[in-house]
Amino acid sequence: MPLVEKIMNNFNKKLNITERIMKKLVLMAVALFSFAMVSAQSASEITAKYNEAATALQAKDWAKALENFEAVVKGGMDSEDSNVLNCVATAKKYIPTCYQRLGLRAASAKNWAEAVKNLSTAAEKAELWGDSTAKLKSNQILAKVYQAQGGEAFNAGDYASAVSAFEKGYAANKRNTEMALYLAESYFKLGEYQKGMDVCSNICGMNATKYADAIAEAKEKMAMYTNNEVARLQQAGDHDGIIAMADSMLATDPTSALAEKIRVQAYNNKKEYDKVIELGETAAAAQTTEEDKSDVYFIIGAAFNAQYNAGGNKDVALKDKAVANLQKVTAGNSVEAAKTALSNLK
Repeated sequence: MPLVEKIMNNFNKKLNITERIMKKLVLMAVALFSFAMVSAQSASEITAKYNEAATALQAKDWAKALENFEAVVKGGMDSEDSNVLNCVATAKKYIPTCYQRLGLRAASAKNWAEAVKNLSTAAEKAELWGDSTAKLKSNQILAKVYQAQGGEAFNAGDYASAVSAFEKGYAANKRNTEMALYLAESYFKLGEYQKGMDVCSNICGMNATKYADAIAEAKEKMAMYTNNEVARLQQAGDHDGIIAMADSMLATDPTSALAEKIRVQAYNNKKEYDKVIELGETAAAAQTTEEDKSDVYFIIGAAFNAQYNAGGNKDVALKDKAVANLQKVTAGNSVEAAKTALSNLK
């Protein structure tokens, strides 16, 4: 199912769920205040406004409910009447919900600007009145709106516009890993390698059980786009750039097998064989597949072999170390090259 269509279905589900919950809450509120005793005209007016809001809410007239609830808060917040203060407290509870509802309705019609305005206001009101649950929910829905908006741009290949929307959604809800992955992909498409890596790294730092699938996908993206970036830098002869990139990756994730591998490759391409030998065994140990381990052992063996040749083939210890490492190449694309190198060392 396309990204935008899936998100729109989620909006419609949220509308249906909220309608069932709201009907129950409204009936309870109306029952409570129908027996309220008021002692002053102002208190009576505020209670009447509240009941108008409750009736509108039950009728799903969110705009009218919002108008009356806000009038209740404005007119009754300084009252000393306990019934009025109860009306104000309940109105504050429902105002963010009304804004959420209006935001969802606008989102269902793909009126993104109106949806963002209402949902942002819902979050602001909830924060103002200390309702952390309503704030979280508002931001979650807001993030979905930005996700849908960004999804349209992404599907059209407009990655700059997609990033603009996804960034705002990501700021609203960093736990929306689906959108975070689209944001990372958009960065990568635009050549913003480090930004894409940063988002993927954030995903990888989340709860490993709850977000296992997202973490796995983030790691796949990191590997693929890192290899692409390495290829680009290699073509430009920028080995130091590759080393700096690997160092940056290791600073974020000291266990990164990919970073260890590309770093020794870069030092080998620079012909800094001492560094290859210094870092090689750690890099090999970090690898998780026999193919990758073999690739690293081939690089180490080639480095010892290069030093052996540079010394006029006199240092037998270097030759033995070259052979020992080349014999560890048992899988992957380096096997045939290792066999050839071993044959030449005999």
